[in-house]
Amino acid sequence: MPPPGGYRLDDLLRLDLPARAELMDGSLVLPVPQQEFHSVTADLLRHALHEAAPAGLRVRRQTAVVLSEHTAPVPDLIVVRTDGTGDPDADLDPDRRSCPPDDVVLAVEVVSPDSRERDRETKPFKYARARIPHYWRVEMSGPDNLPAVHTYALDVLTFCYVPTGVHQERLRVGVPFPLTVDLTEIERM
Repeated sequence: MPPPGGYRLDDLLRLDLPARAELMDGSLVLPVPQQEFHSVTADLLRHALHEAAPAGLRVRRQTAVVLSEHTAPVPDLIVVRTDGTGDPDADLDPDRRSCPPDDVVLAVEVVSPDSRERDRETKPFKYARARIPHYWRVEMSGPDNLPAVHTYALDVLTFCYVPTGVHQERLRVGVPFPLTVDLTEIERM
């Protein structure tokens, strides 16, 4: 049974929960096994982001973004600022499971049937309110079931995301850093 007032961040970090368990408005959201599309697409993007990220930025998986005491979603991927020392391992804490939104420059969600509403509506709204500059939503698309990457940037006047593109077959962006990804590569993974 949830505690009075709902679950809190301490509960998420203290309880023995499966990886990728999230805290959304005081409720625990437990992950379901990922479909192959979800897993392969996240791997493709993680590798591409890692290879392209400039100094001072790192790619992370299964890291909760602490938006409030009652809300800590776990994006499929995030790009975070490091501590700025120039040491690539300085921010590697083997016990770290969360980060503040101020560290996040990009949140990526790969949509699954069980997460469709959260990834399309709830999470982008919350990420924008937390002032995360960029959001990507990835969905299965077309007759070949390839990823389509919907990219968004934060409007700093309204703190809402505005669409910046829909990328099919090839993802090519200049922000948060230059990146080109052949999305058809998932067929070979």
